[in-house]
Amino acid sequence: MQMIDEGFSDLSLRHQFLLLNLNRSSYYYQEIAESEQDQNIANKISELWLKCPFYGYRKITAVLKREGILINHKKVLRLMQEMNLSAIFPKANKNKWQKAKYNQYPYLLKDLAIDKTNHVWATDITYIRLHEGFVYFLAIIDLYSRFILSSYLSTSLEAEFCVEILQKALKNYQHPEIFNTDQGSQFTSFDWCNLLKEKNIKISHDGKGRCFDNILNERLWRTVKYEEVYLKSYNSVNEARIELDKFVKFYNYERPHQSLSYKTPAEVYFNNNGALS
Repeated sequence: MQMIDEGFSDLSLRHQFLLLNLNRSSYYYQEIAESEQDQNIANKISELWLKCPFYGYRKITAVLKREGILINHKKVLRLMQEMNLSAIFPKANKNKWQKAKYNQYPYLLKDLAIDKTNHVWATDITYIRLHEGFVYFLAIIDLYSRFILSSYLSTSLEAEFCVEILQKALKNYQHPEIFNTDQGSQFTSFDWCNLLKEKNIKISHDGKGRCFDNILNERLWRTVKYEEVYLKSYNSVNEARIELDKFVKFYNYERPHQSLSYKTPAEVYFNNNGALS
């Protein structure tokens, strides 16, 4: 506010603001960095949501207040939106989404028996907490074997990094028949959809209000959070990236999976016929 002169004797500050058509509150405003308390609340919201993903921002607000945290529902909603979190429950589907400008693709997994590797791939993005701030973790998995084909930690939700991870997975592994995602902007972008179409991969999108379409990805996030993220405190993005890379290798090659008859995802994925026995 170099145009404002507090020592100007002829005009008061009020008159100077009126002449310049400025709001006086903007003169006194000082940007406040996000506090450590807000970070702790964000982490608590993430833990509550992962434990009870059917909780919306109002119910999470109530739980936080019961635990002695003074916060209103507007702030909880803002933090959840920043972390890309929302309640998972069947919502009324009024087909408004069909009027969207992006390309529309049907949900192809209904009543589909996924009985081999590289039949269906899927991906999603989740929030990962740091000591200060948070980042986003994307993983592409083979739904039959639960094998994580590619993953990456990003400081933003831009579509470009998602396309790069998809390119890496397509380069290193046999292409899937179907690729399923939600209707997030990263997965409805031209570059993402066009890359899949170039490889003759069928595109499947979760329907609006279909809370269980992406349930296998949600199970993966629960495993990542409870067996890795919540046990540690990452001090930097680089440290989080290194530790999550280690966990992905552990998850793929060492961790037995109950639904895979206690085999590892890698054992099932690299089996020639993909059969579970």
